[in-house]
Amino acid sequence: MRGEAGLLADLASLAIPHSLHEHPAVFTVAESRALDRDIPGEHTKNLFLKDTAGAFWLATVPAEARVDLKALPQAIGCKRVSFAKAEDMQRLLGIAPGSVTPLAMINAEPGSVTAVLDARLAEAERINVHPLRNTATVGLAGADVLRLLRRWGHAPLVAEVPTVQA
Repeated sequence: MRGEAGLLADLASLAIPHSLHEHPAVFTVAESRALDRDIPGEHTKNLFLKDTAGAFWLATVPAEARVDLKALPQAIGCKRVSFAKAEDMQRLLGIAPGSVTPLAMINAEPGSVTAVLDARLAEAERINVHPLRNTATVGLAGADVLRLLRRWGHAPLVAEVPTVQA
């Protein structure tokens, strides 16, 4: 597991502009809303999923999105999905629930988890994600998240993630 030091080293070696905001621990999107007002950019939430074929998926979507889990498989090319277990998250990504981030793919073996980035986030000038812990937020361009994922040997999928209307 490479951890935050490895992540920061990769950001530096690729000369990726980013900002780091320290804050109290947050475990849910609802808890992070109060902090979000002070941090510019698109805010995110992450879904760690497993499909019926046994494949793992990490979907990063806008924080306010209500993902349509029935329609998602067609959008990303898999079987029916459900939330994966915390033990699998720890084993594959080296993080605990509450700290989920696409940057945890630094710890994933290539091919073990497919990262999905919502198309709107992929094009965003700045998205905010956790740097492997829920006591900070790092802001960087969506394109730079994709660069990092590719550097770590992953083939990220950019998709129009389907949502349900409230």
